[in-house]
This record gives sequence, C-alpha cells and structure tokens, in this order.
Amino acid sequence: MAPLPSLPKRLHGPSVWALYIIGLVPAAYAFYLGATGQLPGNPVKEFEHLLGIWALRFLIATLAITPLRDLFGINWLRYRRALGLLAFYYVLLHFLTYMVLDQSLNITAIVADIIKRPFITIGMAALVVLVPLALTSNAWSIRRLGQRWNTLHRLAYVITAAGALHFAMSVKVVGPEQAIYLALVALLLGWRAVRKPYLRRKRQSVQSAAARRTVSDAP
Repeated sequence: MAPLPSLPKRLHGPSVWALYIIGLVPAAYAFYLGATGQLPGNPVKEFEHLLGIWALRFLIATLAITPLRDLFGINWLRYRRALGLLAFYYVLLHFLTYMVLDQSLNITAIVADIIKRPFITIGMAALVVLVPLALTSNAWSIRRLGQRWNTLHRLAYVITAAGALHFAMSVKVVGPEQAIYLALVALLLGWRAVRKPYLRRKRQSVQSAAARRTVSDAP
C-alpha cells in the first residue's frame, strides 16, 4: 500500500485546531436546527440523540488511531487528543441537554432515572469515568503520571463500550445503526486483545527479512 502524503510539519498544529472547529460544527448546526424549529419530532430529544451519536463517533475515532497506525502505517497520533476531547465535549453536552432541557434540572427525577433505567446508569457512569481522562489529556499530566497515565487512559475502551451499550439499550429494538456501532466497538476491543502478538510477529518478520537480505548481500 502506497503511504499517504505526509502533512508538512508547519501545518500539524493548525490542522489540530481545524479538527476542533470542524468537530464542533455538528453540535452547532444541530442547535441551530433545534432553535429554528427544524428538528423533527421532539426537538430536545432529537438534539440530545444527535449529541450522543457524535460522542460515540468521536470515541470510536479516538480508539481507531492505533489500529490505523499498526495495520496501515497511517500515523494520526497528533489528532488523538483532539478526538478524545471532542468526544468528552459531546458526552458532556449530551448529558447537559438531558439534565437541563429535558429534565429541567429536576434532580429528583434525574436521580430516579439513573437508578431505574440501566442505560442511563451506564451512560452516567461512562461520563464520570471520562472526566479524569479529559482532565489528564495534556503534556503535564503525561509527564507527571508516567506509566500510570497509560493505565488510566486504557479506560477509554471501557467508556466506548459503555457508550455503544448505552445507545443500544436506549431504543426498544436494536436496529442496524446500533448493531454497526456495537460491531465497531467489538472490532476495536478485539484488536486490543491481539495487538501485542501481531506486532511481535510483524517485528520478527521484519528482522528475519533483514537478516536474509544481509546474508544474500554478503560476498
């Protein structure tokens, strides 16, 4: 496979900021549609749903960065932090919409929902776990936490799985859309399980090929 054209280094920073801006466009556009009465059905529920879907998409995109690099040599690591933070912003907006616009900050009703409705329990737990990941998504935290930072941020897999489950359980019948997201998350979790042995075999294959070339080039 031919490598993708490399982005000039001077554009690395601007491209990350461009991702933040583009990534927030769906939320702004959905809010505009809701404010102008152009969302179908219950506009609050529709807005809440759209925010949740985009949160899940950004979570999946964040986890997809590693397999893209491992399998296809596409190095987009510089965008992983932005994708993760965009996911957090959308999750936060999703729950703020639920709590403020849907439940009108009725704490009793919100607590009752969290207790009685498992999909809301799972979603709220995912948000709580996501907060420390968002707060430590900076260079200072990486230096300060060291190896513990990697351990903490592996929870992104748990959060993404919880997000897909939250989405699937929020509907009466699991349809193709929910099945697609569940399948994508399953693939990402499956890759996590086989990644180390795959990379070890790949490294051994490269070393063996290099050794064979050395032998063949010998006089």
